[in-house]
Amino acid sequence: MNAVFARLAPRTLRGRLALVALTTATLLMVILTVVFNTVVRRHLQHQADDELRTRAAAVATTVDTSGPTVRVLESTNDRLLDANVWIYSGSRLLEQPPSGAAPLTRVADELAAHGGRRCVTAGRHGPVRLCAQPVAGPQSAATVVTALDLSPYRSSADALLLGSLALDGVMLACTYALTRLAVGRALRPVRTMTDQATQWSAIASEERFGAMNRPVELALLGTSLDALLDRIRAVLRHERQLTGELSHELRTPLSRIIAELDWWQALPRSAEDTRATHAVIADAAQSMRTICDTLLNEARDGVPGVPGTAEVLPALRRLVAADPDVPVRLTVVVDAEDPRLEAGVPPALLERIVSPLLANAFRYARTGVAVHACRVTDGHGGVRIDITDDGPGVPAEFTGDLFQPGRRADPGDGHGGAGLGLPLARRLARSVGGEVGHDGRHTPGARFVVSLPAG
Repeated sequence: MNAVFARLAPRTLRGRLALVALTTATLLMVILTVVFNTVVRRHLQHQADDELRTRAAAVATTVDTSGPTVRVLESTNDRLLDANVWIYSGSRLLEQPPSGAAPLTRVADELAAHGGRRCVTAGRHGPVRLCAQPVAGPQSAATVVTALDLSPYRSSADALLLGSLALDGVMLACTYALTRLAVGRALRPVRTMTDQATQWSAIASEERFGAMNRPVELALLGTSLDALLDRIRAVLRHERQLTGELSHELRTPLSRIIAELDWWQALPRSAEDTRATHAVIADAAQSMRTICDTLLNEARDGVPGVPGTAEVLPALRRLVAADPDVPVRLTVVVDAEDPRLEAGVPPALLERIVSPLLANAFRYARTGVAVHACRVTDGHGGVRIDITDDGPGVPAEFTGDLFQPGRRADPGDGHGGAGLGLPLARRLARSVGGEVGHDGRHTPGARFVVSLPAG
């Protein structure tokens, strides 16, 4: 049964709302029709009873109860009064209609025998209403029973019932049509929003639902959808940034692997050379794994995974020695005021923070790069790492966008890069309470400063 109802139920929201409105209106119409026709039938019956009592009162004027016996007086309208009229003295019938309808006479006898004012409906072939009216006198009493055919009243009631049913059908049809029309007009903005959502792109389009004039309910829905679109854009933008950062960071160890394989395949190598190549490839692969773990943990949790400490000077020297893109023309100096200087971050995170800064320095330096680490004695203390090169430096007009993802001062300068290294370094440093900044006072060249908590 439920499956049948499910198949018959409208599939559109407009059809369902119209069906609900039609069902509700039908129940209301049925109740009102029943109540209306019940009231009408009772009113018609009261009218019939009033007419019967009026006739009984007119007949009572012809009944003399002043003496010891009841006498029926003759009147000018005797023939009219005798129609459907019974006169009793006690239970004795004095007058009856000329027709002498036996079934009605029996009902009149019962009314007279019962006494008092009573009305009953009788009749086998048609409804007839009979009412008894007592006529009291000083020495005797009589009862007048009058009858009235209810067929005209019932015909009027039936005509009203048919008329009300026809009116109900017209009103229900109008209700259904108007409901579908009104719901269709009310849902038109929803269809418009659906078409717009189908056409818009969550990334490329700046269109939003809340900017358009809509009803209050749809405006609230549009505001919620706009917030959802903004969150989707933020998530997709974050994923694109993470993809770019992974690509940027994995480029160096991947270049090492390719360089080692090219070197190994160029000429026949000894077993010792093969083992050395395998060691370099394994180290680069481990570096790639560390990069992936670091970036994915940072993207998932917002902070690096495992706290720890790192010896600054060995970590910096490993970075410089492992970078295959260091030009041979450069002089690279790595030093620290204290060889045992430690930073309060894991070694892998320290390398991920400093690596983009070193890559930029190697890319733009003319003759040399200096990396210097020292302890900060003012404020809350910590570790400071300066990466300095003697390249062209950062243009003054670009310093405000230096750490914006995807921004480069001169995309056509012949150097690779996607503008993601510096933002990544700053984001990773800030996640552990550090900072990456640019020292605009240093000239010529560029100097980037890394501040990290002390170990």
